[in-house]
Amino acid sequence: MTFFQHAQAIVESPTVGEGTRVWAFAHVLPQAVIGKNCNICDHVFIENHVTLGDRVTVKCGVQIWDGIRIEDDVFIGPNATFTNDPFPRSKQHLGKYPETVIRKGASIGANATILPGITIGTGAMVGAGAVVTHSVPPYAVVAGNPARILRYVTDSDSKAPISARASTPTTPSIVDGVELLRVPLIKDLRGNLIARELGKGLPFTPQRFFLIFDVPSKEVRGEHAHRECAQLLVCLKGSVAVVCDDGKQRQEFLLDDPTVALHLPRMVWGTQYKYTADAVLLVLASHPYDAGDYLRNYDDFLVARRRHDESK
Repeated sequence: MTFFQHAQAIVESPTVGEGTRVWAFAHVLPQAVIGKNCNICDHVFIENHVTLGDRVTVKCGVQIWDGIRIEDDVFIGPNATFTNDPFPRSKQHLGKYPETVIRKGASIGANATILPGITIGTGAMVGAGAVVTHSVPPYAVVAGNPARILRYVTDSDSKAPISARASTPTTPSIVDGVELLRVPLIKDLRGNLIARELGKGLPFTPQRFFLIFDVPSKEVRGEHAHRECAQLLVCLKGSVAVVCDDGKQRQEFLLDDPTVALHLPRMVWGTQYKYTADAVLLVLASHPYDAGDYLRNYDDFLVARRRHDESK
C-alpha cells in the first residue's frame, strides 16, 4: 500500500494515489479515483463516480457525490456540502448526474453549499457558508446566499485596485501590455471637453466602438480575451472595476475617471464587474467584430497565451 489508511477508515477503491492519507471514519467507494498526496479527513464520504486530483484537501464532514470532479490543489473546508440532483425525490435516481467541477487551486470554505452542475473556476475562493447557485469565474472571491462576487484574487491583493482617478501617466501595471492612458481635459465655464484624433495619441486606430450601461451591480461582463483585437476602455460616467490577467499575473483597476483609458492588449483576459448604477463604459476596438477572435474559456486562454509567449 503506497497510501496511508487509518485503521477505522474504509477504502474500497483500488485507485488511490501515492502519499494520500485517509483518516478515521472516512469511506471511499470502489470506483472513486483519488490522486497523489491528498488528505482525506475524518467522516468524509466519497461516492463512486468521483475524481480527485493531486494534493486535494478534504476536511471533516464532507460528502462528495457521484458526478463531482475535483482538480489538483483544491481545498474543501469542513462540512462543505455538494449536491448532484437539482430536484431530488426519495427512491428516484437520475440516469446521469450533472457534472460539478472544482477547478485547479480553488478553495471552498466551511459550510458552503454547492449546487449541482456548476463549475468553480481556477483559483476561485468560496466563502464560508456561501450558497453557490451559479458557476464561479476563475479567481473570483464569492460569499453570501446566493453567492455574489466580492472581488478577484490578484497579484496585488495587499493593495487596493488602481484607481484611474488617482493614476499618473507613469502608473505601472504588472500585467503584460496593460496601461492607463490619460487624455487632456479642457475646462472652461461652459463645461469640460475631452478630444482625440483617430490615429493620434492612441495605441491603435479604432475600427469599432460599443457602449455598456444599465448593468446591475451584481453582474459580471467581459470574461474573455481576444487573439488579435486590442481594446481601450473608458468609463464615461460612474465607475466599473476591471481585472486584467496575462496568464501569469492579475491586477484590478477601477475606472472612475473619463479622462483615463485602460489599454487592454490582445491576449489579455479581461473581466468587468462592480458597475455602479449610473456607469457608462465606452469600448474602442482595434478590429471589426469577429466571433472567432474570442477566447471565452479560461483554460483555452491559458494554452493560447502560453503559445503566444513562446512565439515572442
